[in-house]
Amino acid sequence: MSNRNWFTGLFGTLLNSDEKQVEECFERTIEELDRVDVCFANAGIGQIGTPFHEMSMAEWRTVFGSNMEGVFVTFRSAIRHMIDRGQGGALVATSSLSANYGMPTGEHYAATKAGLIAIIRALAVEYARYKIRANAILPGWIETEMTSPLFNFEKFQERVIPRIPQRRWGVPADFGPIAVYFASDSSEYHSGDTVVIDGGYSCF
Repeated sequence: MSNRNWFTGLFGTLLNSDEKQVEECFERTIEELDRVDVCFANAGIGQIGTPFHEMSMAEWRTVFGSNMEGVFVTFRSAIRHMIDRGQGGALVATSSLSANYGMPTGEHYAATKAGLIAIIRALAVEYARYKIRANAILPGWIETEMTSPLFNFEKFQERVIPRIPQRRWGVPADFGPIAVYFASDSSEYHSGDTVVIDGGYSCF
C-alpha cells in the first residue's frame, strides 16, 4: 500500500447488520475504487437512557445489531478482499471510553464498545500474516449530532468540563490526524492497539 494511495477505499460500517446489504455495498465500493486499503468501522448507535432493569430485549438487540454485527459483516468483507489482493491493509474501529468506565443506562452500548476492542485485538493477531493490521480509537466526550442533547444539558456541562484538562469538548476534526496515520504506511508496524483521544479526561 503506497502512501499516495492511503485514502483509497475508506469504508464505514452501515447502521444495521443486514449481511446482504453490507456485502453489496462493499462490492459497489470495489467496483468504483478498484481496491480497499483501509476499512473504518465508524458508525454506531447509542439509545442510552433506559435503566438496565427496564431495558427491553429489542433495545438490547438493536444496539448489538448495529455496533457489533454491523462491524462483523463489514470487517469480514474487508478482510476477504485484503487477503485476495495479497497486499494487506488496515482495519480501524471506533470504540468508546464507555468500554473502560461504568456507563449507567448504557450497558448495551458499553458492552458493544468493549467487545469491539476484543475483536480488534484478535484480528490483529489472526491476520498479521496477511499484513493486515487492526486498531481501535477510543474517543472521549465528542460534540456530534448524536451527543448534542447531552452537551446542552447544563448540569452535565458543569460536571464533565472540569474533568477535561483541555476544558473543551472534542470535535470531529480532532480525529483527522489519527485517521491519516492509521491509513498510511507510517502505521505499518502498529497493530492491536487502542488509542485514546479525550483531551486528557481519562488520566485526570
